[in-house]
Amino acid sequence: DDYELTYISASENKTPIENFAETQKRVNGIKNSIKSLGNVNVGAIEEYAQTKERYDFLTSQRDDLLSAKETLMGVISDIEQLMTKQFKEQLEIINKTFTKVFKELFMGGSAELVLTDEQNILSAGIEIHAQPPGKKLKNINLLSGGEKTLTAIALMFAVLKAKPTPLTE
Repeated sequence: DDYELTYISASENKTPIENFAETQKRVNGIKNSIKSLGNVNVGAIEEYAQTKERYDFLTSQRDDLLSAKETLMGVISDIEQLMTKQFKEQLEIINKTFTKVFKELFMGGSAELVLTDEQNILSAGIEIHAQPPGKKLKNINLLSGGEKTLTAIALMFAVLKAKPTPLTE
């Protein structure tokens, strides 16, 4: 009854017992080992299948996300390269125009736009170096109020000439 065997099937697997006490100890040890395993989870196979299916689904989702991330990083890199190229080109055009307009407004002198960090163009600042005729300046803050205003107007005209707005065309 304990092992759910019939007498006939049990007698087919019988072996002679030489030492009954030692065999009884061995049987009791095996029973204790079985008891220490705890209750048998009958649904473990089904739970494993469900867990494996969920794992496979999540793994494929993760792989899709990693692939999408890689694609997006490539697109971002391409956009940054394009933006850097266009920014350099436009800054060069504006700088040439700014120099020309500044000389016209001040009737001489020199002016230029300089990036603060040539290596990291998209996050670099832009410094304005302006020197009206007859002045030796190291800093734009040394200009008078009128000179600062004319410099700002020269920069604004340079930007408008380089990239006209729809209203000015």
